[in-house]
Amino acid sequence: MPVDLICLDADDTLWHNMRFFAAAEEALVAMLAPFAEAGIARETMTAVELRNLALYGYGAKSFTLSMIEAALELGGDALPLSAVRGILAAGRTLLAHPVELFDGIEDTLAELEMRGRLVLVTKGDLLHQEMKLAASGLGSRFSAIEIVSDKTPDTFRRLFARHGARPDRCLMAGDSMRSDVLPALAAGAWAAFIPQPGGWTHEAAAPPEDRARFTMLERLADLPGWIDRIG
Repeated sequence: MPVDLICLDADDTLWHNMRFFAAAEEALVAMLAPFAEAGIARETMTAVELRNLALYGYGAKSFTLSMIEAALELGGDALPLSAVRGILAAGRTLLAHPVELFDGIEDTLAELEMRGRLVLVTKGDLLHQEMKLAASGLGSRFSAIEIVSDKTPDTFRRLFARHGARPDRCLMAGDSMRSDVLPALAAGAWAAFIPQPGGWTHEAAAPPEDRARFTMLERLADLPGWIDRIG
C-alpha cells in the first residue's frame, strides 16, 4: 500500500530532548539533597509531573512548575529561596538550549519528501515547539505542522481527515510507543517505533500484538527503506 502522508514526531525523533530534561531533574535532586534522598526526590518529581499533566500539559514550562511543586512538597517552609531561583534557572535552560539535530536528519527528510507529504506531529507547549522548529531549520521540509496537546487515536483520525488522507495510506514515526505508535495504529495507520535511550517511562508501553502495520527501526534513516518495502 503506497503511503501518502508521512507523520513525524519531533522531540527525540528529529532532535535531542530527553537528555535536557534529565539534566534538569538531576539539578533538582542536587538542590533537594538537604531534604530527601535522591531516589525519593526523583519519585516525588515523577509523581507530581504525572499528576499535573492533565492541568499543565506537556513541555518545559509544565516541567518547571512541577519541579517547584515537588521541591515544596519535600522542603516545605524550609525550602530556601535560592532553591526556587535554581529551579527557575533550570527551567530557562530547558527553554533556551540549542536545538541539536540527530545525525543525518536533513538528508533523511529529503529522502522522505520523495515518498509522501511530510507532517510534523508533536505535543507540548505551542510557543516552545514553534521556537525549536524555527531553530532547527527544518520547517520548510514539512507541508504542515501539527502541535497537539496529546496524541490519541482521535487526534490522528482528525489529522488524517484534515489532510484528506486515508488512514491506511498514512504513517507515523517516533520514539514513543504510547504516543506515536499505538494511537496511530488504532486510527488505522502504519507506525514505526524508533526508540531512544533514556526515554521517559510515562511514554513506555507494550508493543502491539498485531504487527502487520508496525515496525521497529534503529534510526529514522531506516524509514525510507521500510516505506519502499510496504509500498
